[in-house]
Amino acid sequence: METNGSLALEGKVILVTGASRRIGATIARFLHREGASLALHYRNDCQSTETLMGELEAARPGSARCYPADLRDVSALNELVAQVVADFGGIDALVNNASSFFPTPLGSIDEAAWDDLVGSNFKAPLFLSQAVAPHLRSRRGAIVNITDVHAERPLAGYALYSAAKGALLTLTRALAQELGPEVRVNAVAPGAILWPDDGQFPSPERAAIVAHTLLKREGSPEDIARAVRFLLADAPYVTGQVINVDGGRSAHL
Repeated sequence: METNGSLALEGKVILVTGASRRIGATIARFLHREGASLALHYRNDCQSTETLMGELEAARPGSARCYPADLRDVSALNELVAQVVADFGGIDALVNNASSFFPTPLGSIDEAAWDDLVGSNFKAPLFLSQAVAPHLRSRRGAIVNITDVHAERPLAGYALYSAAKGALLTLTRALAQELGPEVRVNAVAPGAILWPDDGQFPSPERAAIVAHTLLKREGSPEDIARAVRFLLADAPYVTGQVINVDGGRSAHL
């Protein structure tokens, strides 16, 4: 993937986790437009993922497939990777996007929350990266982890989520050490991009967060996709780094 051309992703095979909707689906569409073939992982939302696959296949037949898996089940990860390799002939990049997000006020944290938040935000990226590493090494590929600005500056009421994303940020730097020089590993940390669908942040809270950004506006999923594309295709001398895509919010949190 070490190229500066406009077709840097042409013919590359990229596994995107949590690709059924929201930021994951946008990343998949963006990379597909750049010429990549997409392995679309999902856990539960089969219909949305198959709809996305149909859209990508209509644009370029043979360029997209769906793969169901609970990434918290470590035993399923080698099978997932093996199936992608069997279908596409290899893997050039992994985007660890799948994530759970919900509040865990201190005193309410239990093992179910631990298994969900740590499982999706830290455990799964670790073991999936380990499973895909030999394939990435052989192709001098790359990993991009989707972290969060709160990985470094925790969000009140979300201690477990923030800690799990903090672990993923540290893992990004650790994997860059472990997998270099063949594989580059970086992260993109979103700020106010898409709000949760379940109303966790009422309008006044959203407005306050946006007002605290230097650009005074929300970002878009395409902002994240562009950063992922940069790290995969146009950053051959960048590894172990995190790009905060947050409108400048983290500059003065």
